[in-house]
Amino acid sequence: MNKIKKDIILGSRRLSNYWWAAIILIGGFSFFLIGIASYLELYFNNMSFFHHQNISFLPQGAVMTFYGMTGILTSLFLWYTIIFDVGSGYNEFNHYTGIITIFRFGFPGKNRVLKLQYKITEVYSIKINIQEGLSPKREVYLKTKDQREIPLTKVGEPLSIEEIELQAKEIALFLKIKLEGFT
Repeated sequence: MNKIKKDIILGSRRLSNYWWAAIILIGGFSFFLIGIASYLELYFNNMSFFHHQNISFLPQGAVMTFYGMTGILTSLFLWYTIIFDVGSGYNEFNHYTGIITIFRFGFPGKNRVLKLQYKITEVYSIKINIQEGLSPKREVYLKTKDQREIPLTKVGEPLSIEEIELQAKEIALFLKIKLEGFT
């Protein structure tokens, strides 16, 4: 029997984050350039590198410049999280040492690394939390004997109910503890 179970957690380096960071950068840069071009048209009447003849700087060009800068800054933040792979890590369940390790990377700084360790004997159960609706939640928690609930699932797109139940069941069987919230 395998005595160590390690689940890798995918962080910000997901295809959807690359997609949105690129699209927002392109859109924001386009809005910014059109806004600036409408401003420069006030001084250079025949300057035309975008088709912006019907856009006056006040108010449309100023608003486009503002939205462009907002888009560029939002995209830079997304690229920042991708580069530093915020949210990535692993969950390790080790029967040799009797320790559960939850490891995650955060934003750069003195608290970049989050490393939580619990003794297997401190764990009471594995809990599943499934909430449907506009923003569905499908999470697996490690519930300790002192009633703390530590999330084990990745942040992002919710897994299917079958996948989340299977993941929780595997962890509970591996640790030989009970499973709560199983439908």
